Amino acid sequence: MIELFIKHLQYEKRYSPHTCLSYRTDLEQFANYMQYQYELVQLQEVKLIHIRSWLVSLLQEKKSSASIHRKASSLKSYYKFMRQQGHMTLNPMTGVTLPKKGERLPVFVEEQRMVQLFERLSFPEGYEGLRDYLMIDLLYTTGMRRSELINLTWSDIDRGNHNVRIFGKGGKMRIVPLLPHIEKTLDRYKEMVIDLFPELTLKEVILTDRGEVLYPKFVYNKVKQYLSVVTTAKKRSPHVLRHSFATHLSNNGAELNAIKDLLGHSSLASTQIYTHTSIENLKKVYEMAHPKGKKKD
Repeated sequence: MIELFIKHLQYEKRYSPHTCLSYRTDLEQFANYMQYQYELVQLQEVKLIHIRSWLVSLLQEKKSSASIHRKASSLKSYYKFMRQQGHMTLNPMTGVTLPKKGERLPVFVEEQRMVQLFERLSFPEGYEGLRDYLMIDLLYTTGMRRSELINLTWSDIDRGNHNVRIFGKGGKMRIVPLLPHIEKTLDRYKEMVIDLFPELTLKEVILTDRGEVLYPKFVYNKVKQYLSVVTTAKKRSPHVLRHSFATHLSNNGAELNAIKDLLGHSSLASTQIYTHTSIENLKKVYEMAHPKGKKKD
């Protein structure tokens, strides 16, 4: 039944391979716990008391509240699917109480450090350097996810309207403006790709050194390599560039609804965390500038 559910996520919900893998991992861990602890082989036989026991075990393992919420969300989606398919009448997740999530601000790179990355850092000459520059610039100036960058095709780029169509989770499309300098970089990069790989039928935009389709680890390693030059933050992943994109927009006065649409969030709840970062920034400015906020020697 887990396999049937994963296929539902893949082909009907159109979730990314990474998301489907997370669901599978969570459900298989839950199934193993049920079998080991209660000798329950069929997840349809699980009751609320069993789920509470599993949650307690996760807390005892010192799992973060965010991790527990994610695993519970996987289970909730699974049992919702089971009911829709007619395999169950009652949802054992009803009545489940989860630990309160601690508020965690997103990790981002400061604006001046991003300026330093693009204006002062020397990217390698030739195709690889231009490709790396374009890849990081797209992630930062459009806020697209790593998977969205990997799947980005030339047909998604609308030069006439100066924007890019980004297909996110569940195949949901959003349109994000393309800055003029990125369009020029795209033109130079496309010419270079055609010269280097004349036999290639152009589809995906960003390619590996051999002209092949990107893979997640490649993007992660490249982003980490360049961010390591300008920041000492522990997290230097492609998602940090997405956080930086949203945070910098918020810090510079962009409306929350606009940021929500650019990120492809389904609700404002996911976007509001970036206003918290802006408030923290305002506090620092206030403490430095206001007479009552200045620290006395």
